[in-house]
Amino acid sequence: MTSMTDPRDESFRLSMLIYDTRYRAATIQVIALISFLILIGWIISNTAQNLKDLGKEPSFSFLFEPAGYDINQRLIDYHSQSPHLRAALVGLLNTLLIAVMGCAAATIVGVLVGVLRLSRNWLVAKIMTFYVEMFRNVPVLLWIVLFMAILIESLPSPRDFRGETPEATMQVFDSVAITNRGVYIPEPLFSRSLGDLHMFGNGALSFDISLDFLAVIAVLVAGFFVSGRIKSRADAIQNKTGVRPTTWYLRLGVVVIPLVVLLVALGFHLGYPALKGFNFQGGTYMRNSLIALWLALSLYTAAFIAEIVRGGILAISHGQTEAAAALGLRQRRIMSLVILPQALRVIIPPLISQYLNLTKNSSLAIAVGYMDLTGTLMGITLNQTGRELETVMMGMLIYLAISLSISLVMNWYNKRVKLVER
Repeated sequence: MTSMTDPRDESFRLSMLIYDTRYRAATIQVIALISFLILIGWIISNTAQNLKDLGKEPSFSFLFEPAGYDINQRLIDYHSQSPHLRAALVGLLNTLLIAVMGCAAATIVGVLVGVLRLSRNWLVAKIMTFYVEMFRNVPVLLWIVLFMAILIESLPSPRDFRGETPEATMQVFDSVAITNRGVYIPEPLFSRSLGDLHMFGNGALSFDISLDFLAVIAVLVAGFFVSGRIKSRADAIQNKTGVRPTTWYLRLGVVVIPLVVLLVALGFHLGYPALKGFNFQGGTYMRNSLIALWLALSLYTAAFIAEIVRGGILAISHGQTEAAAALGLRQRRIMSLVILPQALRVIIPPLISQYLNLTKNSSLAIAVGYMDLTGTLMGITLNQTGRELETVMMGMLIYLAISLSISLVMNWYNKRVKLVER
């Protein structure tokens, strides 16, 4: 009588790393990784040796030397004797400013144009099509230069506001001055201010944050949170009873009333610009370079966002529109309540790429003299110090961090709005 026994496991041999399919894929990946690391190490070693031979060993001490140049548009205090590190910080804040302003404006314009491109009105649809094709088929650099030229050549100079019969007048109840040097708008002021919060000591990265601004932000965040809770409660009641309670006045009140109370308590008022000497003084000054860059990047990116929105809307089955219309909803309500919420799952992923492109395209600001990160750290600082490797690497890492942050936030939002499958 014979008995069957399990075959003995074959002992491991080095040749199995190549000839055995169980190990071959892992072996190839390990070899590729080691080769890549060797290549990177060789590049770093070779670069360091070449820099040493040139007497330019990698060093970041130049960041603490006086910059020696002025920056015309800035959000924090800065002067020509500030270190290069602070100049880079000013440039970074200018980059973030134009990125936030551009993404907000491009989203609003892009969504509006994308929806209007699907309008049943032939003229409106064709005008929107012309806008999209005109902006997205011309390089954004040309749009930046064109807008800058228009602002300089077509707007009045400050001296045109002088005299008993001036050639130009201020706008919006004499509170906004639009000139060929820039735009002056009212400045928010507080007569009973809470003061400023000093950050990072007295070093190159130190700056002050207005406690009034933080208080306003905190009240707004709390108001929107409570408003969201009210909406969630209304949704639960509607799902349970089929009747949705009227909550718009409550949601508006929890946001507006606390904000108004806070502003009154802080003594909020506006500081208006006024013509003094050869230029306007007071108010908030926005240079033409900032405005030209903002308009060009916003309108250029909005053309692409419009196509993304249009594609997202067309991806939704027409039966959704017909079903909503059968329930008695009007076209505007169908778009805002039925179509756009479903289209977001198609719109958000490519929208992230457009936000990243707008942020990176802001590096073209140097063409109109707007001092962003490229103009400060990778522009004047690089030319003055001769530290090409250090400045470019720092700039690349900063842009990488900004892009990854935008992607992280948008991916989080994408998960929040995606459809929940049962």
